Amino acid sequence: MRILKGILVVLILFALAGIASAPAQAQRFDKDTRVTFSQPVEVPGKIILPAGTYRLRVLPGNMSRNVVQIWNEDGMKLITTVLTISDYRLEPAGEPVIEFHERPSGRPVALRAWFYPGYNFGNEFVYPKERAVELAQASHEAVPAETVEPTAANLETVPLVAVTPEAKEVPLAEAVQTTPEVAQLNPAPTKQLPKTASPTPLIALFGLLSISLGAGLRLLARQAS
Repeated sequence: MRILKGILVVLILFALAGIASAPAQAQRFDKDTRVTFSQPVEVPGKIILPAGTYRLRVLPGNMSRNVVQIWNEDGMKLITTVLTISDYRLEPAGEPVIEFHERPSGRPVALRAWFYPGYNFGNEFVYPKERAVELAQASHEAVPAETVEPTAANLETVPLVAVTPEAKEVPLAEAVQTTPEVAQLNPAPTKQLPKTASPTPLIALFGLLSISLGAGLRLLARQAS
């Protein structure tokens, strides 16, 4: 009887340890990211964000395109909703990565791309065509552009192109990397895990612990009878 009680105590301790190691934050499918800008930043739609803290979130849903929302610091006020295309890095980063387009001196920098921690694919922001031409000329690189103004009704159908520093329209695939290279399909695992890990292993752990606890209780009940 004492041995069985000892086994049961050990199982309970394992269960408590598993609960203590549970991630503090559940998986965020919207990739909610808190970013702080030390200077004004331009975002698509001729919007200038003053220096401060904001939240970037992927719009949930089964849309065929990537849509990103920009919120205020506490995530209670929506500032704007913008289209993005896929962008890629060779290695995922352990922290959020924000990239900007080069701008002339004295002008706000323009938001170019956002990468969520632990991912080697991110979101490159799409600008209205007129602004994209200016950005392409200032940064000397192709910039994704909308050919018509996006609305809530046409987010999935707005024709997208890339504009070159010479102000030429070309297909996205010709000027912007919209799919990963072969070497990027299986990147080396990063040593730092994403901040929002999947709950699947935790669920499996709790299931095994529950089975073990149940077996221990049954043994105790048989001994007591």
